Amino acid sequence: MAAEDLPSEFDVVILGTGLAESVVAAAFSRVGQRVLHVDRRSYYAANWASFTFNGLLTWIQKQHEEESQPEEPQDWSSLVEEGEELIHLSNSDSSSISNVQVFCYTSEEEEEEEVEEKCLNTTEEERGGVDEVAVKETSETECAEPKEEMTEEADGTADREEEASHTEGQEPEADQPAPSAAQSQSVPTKKKISYAQLVKEGRRFNIDLVSKLMYSRGSLVDLLIKSNVSRYAEFKNVTRILTYRNGSVEQVPCSRADVFANRQLSVVEKRKLMRFLTSCVEETEEQQAYRGRPYLEFLRDQQLGDNLQHFLLHSIAMVTEDTPTEEGLASTRHFLRCLGRYGNTPFLFPVYGLGEIPQCFCRMCAVFGGIYCLRHSITCLLLDKDSNRCKAVIDSKGQRISCSHFVMEDGYVGADRKKLATPTRLISRAVLITDSSVLLSDSDQQVSMVTVPPIAAGCPAVRMVELCSSTMTCMPGTYLVHLTCQSVGSAYEDLSPVVTKMFRTAESPEQENCPSVLWCLYFNVTDGSGLEVEGYDLPSNVYVCSGPDAALGHDHAIKQAESIFQKILPDEDFCPPAPNPEDIIYDGDNPSSSTGEETEGAGEEAEGAGEEAEGAGEEEKQQESLQTEE
Repeated sequence: MAAEDLPSEFDVVILGTGLAESVVAAAFSRVGQRVLHVDRRSYYAANWASFTFNGLLTWIQKQHEEESQPEEPQDWSSLVEEGEELIHLSNSDSSSISNVQVFCYTSEEEEEEEVEEKCLNTTEEERGGVDEVAVKETSETECAEPKEEMTEEADGTADREEEASHTEGQEPEADQPAPSAAQSQSVPTKKKISYAQLVKEGRRFNIDLVSKLMYSRGSLVDLLIKSNVSRYAEFKNVTRILTYRNGSVEQVPCSRADVFANRQLSVVEKRKLMRFLTSCVEETEEQQAYRGRPYLEFLRDQQLGDNLQHFLLHSIAMVTEDTPTEEGLASTRHFLRCLGRYGNTPFLFPVYGLGEIPQCFCRMCAVFGGIYCLRHSITCLLLDKDSNRCKAVIDSKGQRISCSHFVMEDGYVGADRKKLATPTRLISRAVLITDSSVLLSDSDQQVSMVTVPPIAAGCPAVRMVELCSSTMTCMPGTYLVHLTCQSVGSAYEDLSPVVTKMFRTAESPEQENCPSVLWCLYFNVTDGSGLEVEGYDLPSNVYVCSGPDAALGHDHAIKQAESIFQKILPDEDFCPPAPNPEDIIYDGDNPSSSTGEETEGAGEEAEGAGEEAEGAGEEEKQQESLQTEE
């Protein structure tokens, strides 16, 4: 909606389109609240966003521009009435991103021979891929138009972005060896993909700023099913869990079938592992005796060998050696509960990237009357001094908008209003575009979760997610690799040692049997779980959402959204199921009497059928509610 058309009064105004804010917006709109949802950015999802390759280059450029050119706050004191106080919000959203570094390891330009050969050898599969992209572009135009406009702007600045990326990082290497042939699903040659090709095929990429997976029995999946928002997205199973150990990548046996099919474990180890996993399902007195003691000590006392200890600690529980036993066991149980619901691993990943999830909730909000404005912001709050409540806000156009409640992203809170606490925690992130998988297999369409224990003393444990082209996040013939860890130093300092050990780059040309890195990005982002949003010096009806946290799942954001909703509307259901479009009766519809009689009869039949189906189990109903691709 155009900013000039905005109504002057809302129940809830929400600033920022991250996951927590989008869930809050959908929840309020669903129960009939009047919602205005705005974001100063040109795209949805804030630090949860997904970008095309060209769009990511534009985002990188903007990070440097905002660091060097802070905006001056505007003076809206003329809009303040008697008994009111003006509270200015922060006008820069770049503070949550730092230490951005870009490296390109492939040739800058595409060779003439490659262009001719590609034209002559275009396969039917490539043409099908183009059709799929065209379908996605149409979908984006209908439900995420701001994202489309952002990518069009990015296309016009690709040359400038290319120069910026090379200035920031390593100069391109033009004469590196060709990649392995094992991963190419539709490119028949072994020639290295050039930087020019990445830019040309940039719209096939959907690169997430945050790297997470969805636990099949986690809070996000449960909410998607309960609210019926899951119908707006599709999901793929994570097909395997891997770990880096003794200089090589191994597959982790996590289900009964995996355990008995594994060739690296002896028969005795397989029996011990199955016995241990079975004993973990319920808490025992022996487990309680280790409360407060390290989980690794508990595993050692179970007479488990080094192999099993490594798998259980780093890849199943995904904890550190110092983690208390009760936390380690809780993580192991959660992992086991999620197994088998939708596939052979506990995890799902949304097709087209994680940035789709906030947009799905935004769509639900819009369906129930929420109003959206991108490239639009709230600059000031108007505080009623007597009640200490925010009675109105002033937007970036100078319009005064009354509201009962205000919800905003943490980055908009001014430094003078934030609670003094411990230094902000950071997350280190790396995004790689590679030419093959870290572990080759019969299929080149694997979606892999990889755990990398600390490679040296003082180094953090690293979590890696490797995505193939069938997730619609990268072009055919490439893989998109996300690395994440808690920050010790800068993202480059934390993650480049892992990259040079597991991949072939200019710094590690000796890694001949490893995937080659074509392009990579390092950056740090603020850890949302480390922010104390409670206790800010803000009006009593103003609520703050923090950004992404370092955990693999989405529990932090979902719990935060539900907590805000319950504080404002404690008697309402949080995100109740939305009706299917075909079940909605619009004003003016006048069904005939015969239709009414048929409906009445159908209702009686449905009632009987409902009683019969009641015992069929909620599990089957929920499994059908998520569209997963094998």
